[in-house]
Amino acid sequence: MYNDNSINTKVLKGIIGGVCGIIILIVAIALIKPWYNVWSQEMEGKAEFAKAEQNRKIKIEEAKANLEAEKLNAQAEVERAKGAAEAIRIENGSLTPTYIQYLWVRQQSDLNNKTVIYVPTESNLPLLEASRLSNLPKE
Repeated sequence: MYNDNSINTKVLKGIIGGVCGIIILIVAIALIKPWYNVWSQEMEGKAEFAKAEQNRKIKIEEAKANLEAEKLNAQAEVERAKGAAEAIRIENGSLTPTYIQYLWVRQQSDLNNKTVIYVPTESNLPLLEASRLSNLPKE
């Protein structure tokens, strides 16, 4: 039948081949790992650089948008001032006390119910409305 020596020899050759393969694999990993580490660090550095570059571009775009908004706000202020100057010109170039009172009343339309405004009387003492708070609905 089979020769025990030939089976043992084949098994022994297989074991030796497997051990040699494992040793070769370990040596290959030991030689490749430093190169892989360098490559990996280089890729991480490139990724960080790209991220920093993108963040810089975002900040630049935000600054440009803020600049444009400020320019538009300045233009709006100029137009508002032109409108006010035109209104004064229509009023014959003088601000009368009646016109100032009108502007003040017009401004009050933006206030809510809970805003209290003290208007000085002739003796410069405010009129106090102590009963005003008692008339408000309770929360």
